[in-house]
This record gives sequence, structure tokens and C-alpha cells, in this order.
Amino acid sequence: MTSQKKIRKTYSVEFKEEALKLAAKVGVAQAARELSIYESQLYAWRSSAQKKASTSERESSLATENAKLKRQLAEQAEELEIPKKGGHLLREKPKVARFEFIKDNHGSFSIVRMTRALSVSPSGYYSWLKACQQPSKRKQAQQVRDEKVRHIFDDSKERDGARRIQAELEEQGHRHDIKTIANSMERQGLVAKAGRKFKVTTDSKHSLPVAPNLLEQNFTSDKPNQKWAGDITYLMTSEGWLYLAVIIDLYSRSVIGWSMSTRMTSTLVCDALQMALWRRGKPKNVIVHSDRGSQYCSHAYRDLIKKNCLIQSMSRKGNCWDNACVESFFHSMKVEAVQYEPIMNRETMRQHIFEYIEIDYNKKRRHSALGYLSPERFEQLNVA
Repeated sequence: MTSQKKIRKTYSVEFKEEALKLAAKVGVAQAARELSIYESQLYAWRSSAQKKASTSERESSLATENAKLKRQLAEQAEELEIPKKGGHLLREKPKVARFEFIKDNHGSFSIVRMTRALSVSPSGYYSWLKACQQPSKRKQAQQVRDEKVRHIFDDSKERDGARRIQAELEEQGHRHDIKTIANSMERQGLVAKAGRKFKVTTDSKHSLPVAPNLLEQNFTSDKPNQKWAGDITYLMTSEGWLYLAVIIDLYSRSVIGWSMSTRMTSTLVCDALQMALWRRGKPKNVIVHSDRGSQYCSHAYRDLIKKNCLIQSMSRKGNCWDNACVESFFHSMKVEAVQYEPIMNRETMRQHIFEYIEIDYNKKRRHSALGYLSPERFEQLNVA
């Protein structure tokens, strides 16, 4: 009868390292039991690791000492080289000439060793250098202005261009020409986020009833709650599409209702309209404009319109200009809040869009159609 040869187990370096960590944590005996290995193996691995660490420490010490000696030799060579290039400065030359030599050669020699070789003090050199570098009053004013422009640009999350920054500065009491702001941005390399085309969402191929176009591209309004406009857009996430429906009051361009969902249904647009109604105190006879999408033609949406005594209006077929204000909002939102961000999951995207609408857009973002005021500020100043 032949005896079966016992197979010798081999362990990787990574396994040994983790096994030793476990042994340090729970003890050698327990680690050996849990890993089904001999205690002697753990002791052997630990001894080998300690020897390796000791060898590495000696090698490191020798390398440090070697580097120190090389540095000392380099410093001595440098101290011998300085007088060759700047020795003439020691013959009755003023200190300014020596300081200029140090400034011109600071890339080649140590400043400390040059000052020692040329018989001047480091503090004297730095005082002279500071005096030479002191900017003019004009340059100082430019630097202060640049800092203010950058602060506003950063505070807008890199969304504001020269016009909005100019308006913000003016509100702070600093009047500057638009070209001055543009030059400051160019000088600092500040470029506001720019856009690209996004997917169209309207599905008007249905047999549901449609409403007439009551706006006819007249997006002006004398007071709040005269004209509202709504639409839906897609938001790409790492988990698939997220759909956003909004309602905008055309008086102040404020987003007064919104809803997000993983499905583009009538519930989505009804929830957005319901939020707008609650937020505005359920006003009557408001024109509520949208495109001809099936969600806006659904029974649920039309019933909500009728129940709250609202007046429904719809764009002409295939004419995006009939709902330009909402299209413009979606474009700005995607450029400023989505396009330049890493791809997000749905929950992160929800929070991101919520913050953009409720904080950045409604409260802070200056709107060109409102005299560069934010929607909230415009209503505060113009609504009694």
C-alpha cells in the first residue's frame, strides 16, 4: 500500500501580512486556530518580518547619511562658486548691486550662502526685495477688485458671468464698467459654465384633448399668479433617468412648484402643480401653460386645473418657443448644476436639484429679465 504524499501549502505575502495583523490583534494561538495554520508558522513569519524591517531601517539610515554627505559637498562647492561669479561685487560695490546679484542668481545658489559670501544680511536682502515688489496703488486696487470678482464667481458655483458679477458688485456699492469685470475674469481665467444640447421630452403623439395657446409667446405679467408655465425634463443618473417637472410664475421667473420621479406620469406634473397651488395660496383664474405632452393632457391634470378654477393653455405642436421661459430655466439648470458635475445616483441628484431650485436659483441667481435681481428679491421689492 502506497502512502499519499502530503501537499505543502504556500501562502502569499499579502496573506502573511494580514495573518500577522490578526495575530497582533487577537493573539498568536487564536489567530492560528482561526486561520487553520500552525503557531510556529506565525512566529516564523513574524521573525522574518522583523528581520526585514531591521534591514530596511539600516539601509534607510545609510541612505540618509549618504544624502547628508552629498548635500554638504554640494554646499561647499556652491560656496566656492559664488565668489567666482560675484566676487567683483565685494570691491567697493553698493549693497543694492549685491542684492540684485542675489535676486538674479537665486535659482542657482542658496540665498543664505550668497548673502554670507557677499557680506550682506538675509534680512536686509528680503527688506530690499519687498520694497522692490511693492505694487502701485493702481495695481493694489486691481488686486482688490480681482479678489471681489473671484469671490462672487466662486460663491455662484462658477455660474455667473460678467453681467451678473457687475450687478452683485453694484449692490455691494462698487460700480465698475462691464469691460473691467470681463478683463478681471479673463485675467484670472474665470469662465462661467456654458451649455450643450439636451434631450427633448415632449410626447405629443396622442389622441387626448388639447387646450388653446393663450400665451402666444407673451411671457410678461403685471403681478404674481397671472401666468404660470410648466414642463418636464430628463436628468441622467448612474441608476437611470430621473424626471423633473416644474411650474414657474412668469412674473418673477420663480420656480413655485416642482416634483421628481423615476417615471414620467401624470402624477409627476400634478404634484408639481399642487405644490404651486399650496405655495401661492390657491389663486383663481391663473393661466397655466405647458406643451402638448400626454401628461398635461391627462384626465388627472385637467381635473386638477378645473377643480382649482385655473385656465389651461398649451403650446402649438412642435414649437418649443411657445414655452421658452421654462426651456430657458432647464437649460440654465443643466449647465449650472448638472453638466460639470460627476454622474450622481438618483438620491444625490434629487438633493442637488432641490438645492439648486430652492437656494441657488430662487434666492440667489440674478435674472437678466428682472434687471439682474433674483426671483425672490424681485418679488420682495415689487409686490406689496
